[in-house]
Formats: sequence, structure tokens, C-alpha cells
Amino acid sequence: MASWCVRAVRQSYSVLASPALKRAPPRLLCTATQQKNGPGSVEEAEKTEQSTADKVLTEEKGQLEEQLKEMTDKYKRALADTENLRTRSQRMVEDAKLYGIQSFCKDLLEVADILEKATESVPKEEVTSQNPHLKNLYDGLVMTEVQIQKVFTKHGLVKINPEGQKFNPYEHEALFQAPVEGKEPGTVAVVTKVGYKLHGRTLRPALVGVAKAS
Repeated sequence: MASWCVRAVRQSYSVLASPALKRAPPRLLCTATQQKNGPGSVEEAEKTEQSTADKVLTEEKGQLEEQLKEMTDKYKRALADTENLRTRSQRMVEDAKLYGIQSFCKDLLEVADILEKATESVPKEEVTSQNPHLKNLYDGLVMTEVQIQKVFTKHGLVKINPEGQKFNPYEHEALFQAPVEGKEPGTVAVVTKVGYKLHGRTLRPALVGVAKAS
């Protein structure tokens, strides 16, 4: 009887000391934890993790939208600057085509002035068939003056002879003011030197005398 009791005690001790009983599976531990804490704790943990993830995604979305807005603004500004540059460049090219001969025209105006003075200086009463040399010279001067005015007009250079017109400070330069009978005050009474415009832009203002009230 005593030996049977010893064997039973030894068998019980072996069973209690086995590794299978010392090491519990993780699933059993999790199940035990869930049973201890209840299903509500797991749901709360999942909700907390989801809330944190949503917050991170929202912040990243806000940053990306801000970056997109900034890049879109920079892109629009770059487009506007490019268009302005293109417009200015095109205008400069057009102006160069139109007004590139401005200096050359100014030099030719002196030649035109000399021709005009030479033509005016010839006494008209002496330009007759009885004086063929003077007549031929005068006719040549007139023809040359007419031809040079045609060339001027072809290239956009137009004469300004404002006698009797209202004084325009953008096209006329007043040398003096004087009361002139029959002339309305503020109008051009005398033109001492004609002016010229190149494609609508005043190249040389006309030198004039302006009538004023007496």
C-alpha cells in the first residue's frame, strides 16, 4: 500500500512538471486576456488605432493640397510672365521694324528742307519759257521734291503742315505767340518749319507761331 502511494505521488509530480503545462500557447493567453478584459477593450483599441491613422492621413492630405495650391500658383505666375515677355518681345520687334529707320529719316529731312527752300527761293515770275535754263532747273527741283515726298509716304513718313489748325503740343512747337488778325486764338498762324510723323509718331514737331487774343 505504501509503495502504491509513492508511485502515485511521483506520477502526479511528473505531470505537473511537464513543459506542456508550464508554457501556455499565445492564443490561450489572448483568449484569457479577452475573457478577462472583455470584448469592449479590443474594440476601443481598434477605434483608437483607426482614429490615429485617419488623423495622419488628414494631415498628409492637407499638406499635399497646400503644396498643390502653391505649385499651381507658381505655374500660373510663370505662364503670365512668359506671356508678358512674349508680348514685349513681339512689340519690340514690331517697333524695330517700324522705327528702325528713324535716324536715317531724320537725316533725310534736312535734305527735304533744303530742296523745299531751294524751290521756294526761285522767283516764280521768272520761270518762263523765255528763261529755259531756270525753268528746267526749277522743274527738276519740283520733281525731286515730289519724288522724295512719295518715298517718305511709302515708308510711313508724313509731313505736318498745321497752318490754320488748333495748336497741338504733341505735334507742334510754339516759337512765339502774337495777335493775328483773322486768326482764332490758339490756332497756328505761321509755320516756320514743317514737321514730320513716322508711322503716327512725331519724328520732328512743326515749328510754329500761335495766334493769341489781342
